[in-house]
Amino acid sequence: MPSSKVPVYKRILLKLSGEALQGDRGYGIDPAVLDALASQIKELIEIKVEVAVVIGGGNIFRGLSASANGMDRSTADYVGMLATLMNAIALQDAIEKAGVATRVLSAIEIKELAEPYIRRRAERHLEKGRVVIFGAGTGNPYFTTDTAAALRSNEIHADVVMKATKVDGVYDKDPAKYPDAERFVSLTYLDVLSRQLSVMDSTAISLCSDNGMPIIVFDMNAPGNILSVVCGGVEGTWVGPKGSARPVAAG
Repeated sequence: MPSSKVPVYKRILLKLSGEALQGDRGYGIDPAVLDALASQIKELIEIKVEVAVVIGGGNIFRGLSASANGMDRSTADYVGMLATLMNAIALQDAIEKAGVATRVLSAIEIKELAEPYIRRRAERHLEKGRVVIFGAGTGNPYFTTDTAAALRSNEIHADVVMKATKVDGVYDKDPAKYPDAERFVSLTYLDVLSRQLSVMDSTAISLCSDNGMPIIVFDMNAPGNILSVVCGGVEGTWVGPKGSARPVAAG
């Protein structure tokens, strides 16, 4: 049954790390994690939210690590892009099994598996209520999937980038190592860059800053968090222009 909650965002871009899909396995893809994600995304579609997804590939291959160990950086990054496509296709399967139409659009042409990325096509899919998963990053080496999320969110005129993580927001230091770490409720882009906080890489933050694209960093493992954030919940950390206000639920 569709949720009675009212969204404060009409179109979102959900940024998932590849590691998010591995669950407790330490590598690869956990079908249970896919099913849980698919269920949460279905809830968004039921309340008429347009959902785009950018997913990483670190659960299968990390280009930067391979480059550090001697592989050519461009080659390593292209292999990483293929890993993101593997994740995208697996997530598409789970979402479609949940009964939601889904399209994978790839920045690298692999027409047997995915549609080529065309901005207007992506927007039409979203308008028709289909989940759009962007694979292969930007299609260029030396750019992360964080940057791909920042780029695609601006291209499709999303209302917000929702970055799903394993912690409940952005902290002044690693909360896993320091019990006294403090969580930020809100930050400006300059705060993130000047303090070198682990939100997204500097290229992605700068791109969001240049275009006023807000970011919410939140814990994807807490049940119902994705729906809550979309409907104006205050989970996580808001990153936006100076003086901006985070939309919250009415009442």
